[in-house]
Amino acid sequence: MEQKEVQRRAAESLFADEIAALQAAEQNEVPEGWNMSPRSVLTYILGGKAGDKVISPKYIGDRRLVEIAVATLLTDRSLLLIGEPGTAKSWLSEHLAAAINGDSGRVVQGTAGTTEEQIRYSWNYALLIAEGPSERALVKTPIFRAMEEGKIARFEEISRCAPEVQDALISLLSEKRISIPELNREQAALRGFSLIATANTRDKGVNEMSAALKRRFNMVILPSPKNLEAEVEIVETRLRQLSAELRLPAVLPAEAAVRKVCTVFRELRAGQTIDGAQKVKTTQNVLSTAEAISLLVNSMALAGSFGIGEVQDSDLAAALQGAIVKDEEKDRKIWEEYLEHIMKRRGSEWAKLYDACRSL
Repeated sequence: MEQKEVQRRAAESLFADEIAALQAAEQNEVPEGWNMSPRSVLTYILGGKAGDKVISPKYIGDRRLVEIAVATLLTDRSLLLIGEPGTAKSWLSEHLAAAINGDSGRVVQGTAGTTEEQIRYSWNYALLIAEGPSERALVKTPIFRAMEEGKIARFEEISRCAPEVQDALISLLSEKRISIPELNREQAALRGFSLIATANTRDKGVNEMSAALKRRFNMVILPSPKNLEAEVEIVETRLRQLSAELRLPAVLPAEAAVRKVCTVFRELRAGQTIDGAQKVKTTQNVLSTAEAISLLVNSMALAGSFGIGEVQDSDLAAALQGAIVKDEEKDRKIWEEYLEHIMKRRGSEWAKLYDACRSL
């Protein structure tokens, strides 16, 4: 039977050759429970060379922030990555776990419905009724398994959990052990255990973390790209990766198209034009770098499936309106004002995109 490919490969699978090259070229001391040294982890994240192998950058941003994140995981404190939606928090979290442990799959996804049992442990109730509390009936969470194995666990969108669920982590992160009174034992974390959590600063449906829980973390705030050039570089790098992974039937967008999308997003996000000369009303939606990438991937799919295989202004226009307007009538008015007062006045280079946007 033919084996089908998975839609999205984990970081440790997608970049297995780079991880192997870094391990083979390792010359520094490797901490207990880690697969490579902190310097090699930094090279894996920011890019560089391992012997003759070129290591592609996974995160384009402030080197010092990544150094702080990696160094935190060497200590007894956990790591909290904070930032606006689309600032590569989950992406960085996954790649840190992949580089350090070779396994980024120990994940708890925080939602309004996340319970304390999904953080600590739960039971197989069929076995619990048949046998009573036993090791066989114990269902271990990703965090429990990480403690048991001395590995790194990830907690995505921790601020979406109810405050009482978040607080279940306080004693776990302080004592580095989970008590299991039903079995009259406790599980202590082995050396190498840590937790990487992510949290949004600007989004709907988030809860404030308690001061007690925050004290258990070392916080690293991931900013939006500092300028247009940095954002264009991030988007183009990710587009090349996604185009190869998804096998999109279109060529990569021209730099001018990427620059236009990033310009529109940055201006509507910041509330002013790139040159600071004119104020712009901001939308309800967080127009992040990640959303710009998604928009351009969708434009490539549209151009490849129903166009000429090259992203045109008409493809961008449809995707821009869908990303910016959503369901908010207020956003529709802001977008129309932006088209008339900003885009229309930018001259011939933007004329086709303006016409395509107005025709929708």
